[in-house]
Amino acid sequence: MVDIATRVYNHKWKIDPIVRSLIDTDFYKLLMCQSILRNHPVTQVTFSLINRTTSIRLADLVDEGELREQLDHIRSLSLTRGESTWMRGNTFYGQRQMFTPEFMDWFENLSLPPYHLEKHDGQYELTFEGKWPEVMLWEIPALAVLMELRSRAVLNRMEKFELQILYARAMTKLWQKVERLRDVPGLRIADFGTRRRHSYLWQDWCVRAMGEGLGEKFVGTSNCLIAKNRDVEAIGTNAHELPMIYAALTNNDADLARAPYEVLSDWQEEHSGNLRIILPDTYGTEGFLKNAPDWLAGWTGMRIDSGDPAMGAERAINWWKSHGEDPTQKLIIFSDGLVEEKIIELQSQFHGRARISFGWGTLLTNDFRGLTPNDSLAPFSLVCKAVSAEGRPTVKLSDNPRKAMGPADEIARYKRVFGVGAQDEMDVVV
Repeated sequence: MVDIATRVYNHKWKIDPIVRSLIDTDFYKLLMCQSILRNHPVTQVTFSLINRTTSIRLADLVDEGELREQLDHIRSLSLTRGESTWMRGNTFYGQRQMFTPEFMDWFENLSLPPYHLEKHDGQYELTFEGKWPEVMLWEIPALAVLMELRSRAVLNRMEKFELQILYARAMTKLWQKVERLRDVPGLRIADFGTRRRHSYLWQDWCVRAMGEGLGEKFVGTSNCLIAKNRDVEAIGTNAHELPMIYAALTNNDADLARAPYEVLSDWQEEHSGNLRIILPDTYGTEGFLKNAPDWLAGWTGMRIDSGDPAMGAERAINWWKSHGEDPTQKLIIFSDGLVEEKIIELQSQFHGRARISFGWGTLLTNDFRGLTPNDSLAPFSLVCKAVSAEGRPTVKLSDNPRKAMGPADEIARYKRVFGVGAQDEMDVVV
């Protein structure tokens, strides 16, 4: 087992890579990338870093030269033979050859495209422009680099024994969560914490701890590299990125209203079974389900990623019932701002009413709250989103208006088209 504190203390090398592999990313990114390469191979998009927690002045904390060094290192990466063999030959969700030979040939020859970096008012403006299948793969490593460089900036001020104590406390904190969860009946939980992890080494430790402490209740990780190295399941389906860009590419309100369903129609052509998971909240869950085509009710499940999670689950159950489906055979995945208390509460509330699973993100892989003076290692809300497609702005509404993004006039238009009324604001935890 790696002595994390000693490794952190020795972060003094010329380059100590944060991202070590092109598959140090989330599984859903690779699944979506394959779909996008097939359906929109030359669509031009722009992704941009967005720090929702403006009180964290990243450009004051993270050295620009070091950031560029890490980003340049990522651009030098290519898929290794072992990584290619794992993707080509492994079984994912019970399916062999999930990734087509055409996609693998493309991925094996990929180098990530250039980036654009500036400082403005204590924040970094980091953007990526180019073909959608290439640019989208910057999202996860870019976030991982910035989160870990922020962690290193704080940890560099600590001495060796102080670091040993810090990580001992963090390990104890996580193990206490594991002990609370291990006796929860029927629990199924996965690691979804790559994008805002404390560090790669810490995410890897968390995955191993969850596996040992929870046994079969721990069902896998979204991180492909860790899944490969630790021989656990790679978990993930699709994300808001797809409907956001499909919607931006439409030419009128009627096409805009159909866009979220066009996404899932394309997805259905490629995937079956547990990969058919609906993510309904991009433009409001209530309107999405009200206007959804009947064939979507036959899909395997639904992911609840914003708004009140219990309300979202109740809405899903009622929708399935109204379409003659048995909710007890459907899968509900909770993935927004989870803490162990909420996991236990939701599992108790919905166990037996549907198949329940949890994708635990930032507060699994980056919960150092209360462990340093001034809470200097507390996680914060950093995202990297598609902000335009073919020169048109993207929009996300969400079931929590505090997560909405896009120009104000376009947000108003999307709310009108998708029939989004008053929404309850909720704190964005991470």
